[in-house]
Amino acid sequence: MRKFLAIVVCKLGRFVGKLIGKGSSMPGKFALKICPDILRRVQLPPHIIAVTGSNGKTSTVEMIATVLRGQGKNVIYNAEGSNQVEGVTTLILTHATLGGKVNADVLLLESDERYAAHSFKYFHPTEFVITNLYRDQLTRNGHPESVFDAILPAIHPDTELILNGDDPLSSCFAIGHEKVKWFGLNRCATDTETSTGVYHDGAYCPVCHAPMEYEYVHYNHIGAYRCTSCGHVRPDPDYAATELDLQNGKLILDGQFTVALAFRSIYNVYNILAAYAACRECGVEGAAIADTLSSYILKNGRMQTFTLGQHHGTLLTSKHENSIAYDTNLRYIASVNEDCTVLIIVDAVSRKYFTSETSWLWDIDFDQLNVPHVKRVILSGMYRNDLAERFRFTGVQNWEVIPGIPDAAAAIRDSGSEALYVVTCFSDRDKLLNLPDVKKEG
Repeated sequence: MRKFLAIVVCKLGRFVGKLIGKGSSMPGKFALKICPDILRRVQLPPHIIAVTGSNGKTSTVEMIATVLRGQGKNVIYNAEGSNQVEGVTTLILTHATLGGKVNADVLLLESDERYAAHSFKYFHPTEFVITNLYRDQLTRNGHPESVFDAILPAIHPDTELILNGDDPLSSCFAIGHEKVKWFGLNRCATDTETSTGVYHDGAYCPVCHAPMEYEYVHYNHIGAYRCTSCGHVRPDPDYAATELDLQNGKLILDGQFTVALAFRSIYNVYNILAAYAACRECGVEGAAIADTLSSYILKNGRMQTFTLGQHHGTLLTSKHENSIAYDTNLRYIASVNEDCTVLIIVDAVSRKYFTSETSWLWDIDFDQLNVPHVKRVILSGMYRNDLAERFRFTGVQNWEVIPGIPDAAAAIRDSGSEALYVVTCFSDRDKLLNLPDVKKEG
């Protein structure tokens, strides 16, 4: 009876939530109050894929769903990104019959990295993709190794792990686990010999804490690492990006499958790699995956193109309090080699914890904007003064502060026609995109 009541309440709550534009997690919260072990009592599909990590979860899940649906699979996934246990419960019970059976071929779950152990307390994924572990939101995640410790209890011995072999910390999940597949990016033209960014989380081995050496670095601490003491080393990937030409937007997987990059960022490459590895493990042919993902434009709004006056704009969404998310977007802007204006908006810090804590701005490598084709940098939003103080310690000279987002947009609209890049977070993006003068594309 409790199971039946929990399912009914969740379905009703989800129905009402859709009418008012909310309700992706609250129905699951009510269902868990009624029947705390409801996820043990439902019959799930034979194939359960989970994706977690600091960055790239939502994009990777969307691409996996697109590929599998293209193969005729009935895939259920949390497209709205509500990825804690309440959101997972809402998704599952909404698609369950009143008897508790989820009729689908694949249940695909984006899982919050800190709450994965709660989501998978009563069931476990058949495949578990872990994208990366980075220095993240201080108010909730602390150090990457604490996030590793939070994920570890969620891993079941029967689950096949699909791991980023280029991340020295994520790769540690393979220790003592028998079923592991690796994805990684081979050496490419944009690599460096040492860590990029303002800090180096890969300086010491996460296993024995001895110094780490790198053969090459893709970005920050991601690359070909080797511990000088215990031998913790980048594994040979089962699924590899064997060639990468960001300038021409060309990616080759496993030496034979070509993917045209809609977004020429190394970050996008890793999301594609993770999705490719997961789909290959689900039996999809490499050629079919490459065909689906070639020139694929994400529907989740992480990147949005628009026009503002005579400017063609690209909004690059970063995860707030996550410096690597910002660094990779700034790196993309620095690589485009076209005259541009850059608008950086920090109008909110955390969507959940109202601390006004901005120390993470000092971890972002804003000096990447100190290139000739970046003609103007505008800082805007509530925390523009925090941004301005950070910029005073960079080599960037052509920056200015325009406090209000509408005022910043109007100033850009009324001058020039160069390309426009906007760097901001999830919760701030619509503060620009919903302005009357901004015309979204596609």
